[in-house]
Amino acid sequence: MDHFWSAGEPEISLPARSRLGLRDEKGPNISLEGSTLSWRPGFCHRFTNPKGLILRILHLHTIGAFGGASRSLFEALRALPLGIVQSHFVTQKGTVVPFFSQIGPVIAARGISQFDHTRYGRYRRLRWLVLLREIAFLPATVLALLRARKAWGDVDLIHANEVTAIVPLLLARWLFRAPVIVHVRSVMQKDGRGLRSALLRRLLDSAAAVVAIDETVRASLPAVLDVDVVHNGFLPKVAEQTNAAIAALPLRGSSFKVGFVGNLLRVKGVAELIEAARQLQARAVDVEFILVGDDARPSKGLKARILKRLGLAQDMRAEIEAEIAAHDLGKNVHLVGFQSDIASVYRSFDVLCFPSHYDAPGRPIFEAAFSEVPSIVALTAPLADTLVDGVTGIAIHPRDAGQLANAIALLAEDRAYSARLGIAAGELARSNFDISANAQHLLAIYRRVLSSDQTGGSRKKGSEFAQSLPKRGR
Repeated sequence: MDHFWSAGEPEISLPARSRLGLRDEKGPNISLEGSTLSWRPGFCHRFTNPKGLILRILHLHTIGAFGGASRSLFEALRALPLGIVQSHFVTQKGTVVPFFSQIGPVIAARGISQFDHTRYGRYRRLRWLVLLREIAFLPATVLALLRARKAWGDVDLIHANEVTAIVPLLLARWLFRAPVIVHVRSVMQKDGRGLRSALLRRLLDSAAAVVAIDETVRASLPAVLDVDVVHNGFLPKVAEQTNAAIAALPLRGSSFKVGFVGNLLRVKGVAELIEAARQLQARAVDVEFILVGDDARPSKGLKARILKRLGLAQDMRAEIEAEIAAHDLGKNVHLVGFQSDIASVYRSFDVLCFPSHYDAPGRPIFEAAFSEVPSIVALTAPLADTLVDGVTGIAIHPRDAGQLANAIALLAEDRAYSARLGIAAGELARSNFDISANAQHLLAIYRRVLSSDQTGGSRKKGSEFAQSLPKRGR
């Protein structure tokens, strides 16, 4: 589930830097307050490794772009109690690096190999060509882990930030001889006795802990597997002003504002969203759409043209702009691009649409809920921990533009009902997605794994934290 923040905004100081054990070094700096993130060249905040920081964790992250998975890990680690955890990161080069560098040392590789057996990203037909990229990334993955072993020595735990990090996880477990925790952030493909599913089950069975981000993801995993459900978290910032980009739009005061937040990808349901806009305009429903996001990656050059020809890349912004022009939707559909001040963005919406093909809830749902904005979500089997259909939002079928249009019209024509949904959504968000409580849950899993001595193999020596724990009875 993707999310994003852009660079280039004015600097915002990081509160209480000294309490976080951070020091200034030359390099890029991203400072943040609440949910506003920005970039300023000149300094980089890193842990000074103060005395007492003794739980050493190696985090494996396979995607270079700062998105939903990296944001969720970043928020959780920031919310952990001070002086308990020392995080180290092996990741792909990209915008994640300056964020992770605020928390701990980072080794960034040109690419990190992964293997995708999620419901949407699993290999099939032309998608098997993606494996060529993962094979090409293998030398860089090995080199990054060897560098990490040499630079950091022993770690207490290995935390894979997504189940697709199978390759680096197996290599890291062999190199570091430490127990592993696998975070599952995507709905998995369930194909019974398939070879890929069997191999994945074996990997998860061998992990010291498996963490799912919600009950929808948990339901896609084997029922016999012991899984901890730890929801992602969000620290909302009180937005006192309207987002500048949205304030500049020629919005009608009377219209019902429908928002979308995310990269412009076909899988996010943006084509269905534009078709719903066309249908509602034809029905004369007073609705305006605000799309916050842009293409996920550069869409020019030879590589991009080849990937498009193979169906592995998209230029959705251009397609959306063409649809807007073809159907004269310009007065009702507004593209505002990336926005860093995401809290003020949500406050500009009456409802958030998340019509993705993933058939799963995403971060924008609960982020919007903190501003008491309800959601319309493409979700065939909503579970009460993320969306209560008709109470905190409305569930529709994926890829169904007609249902999406009808749900939007329902709320636009009954705004009191929409407001009630928003209030209930806010209550659910504060109950399930509080970042402090969920970070404590994650820390409890770290401690449980270490205290149970589930190392997955002998280690030459342990860290101070591991050695201080009571030994398990023989």
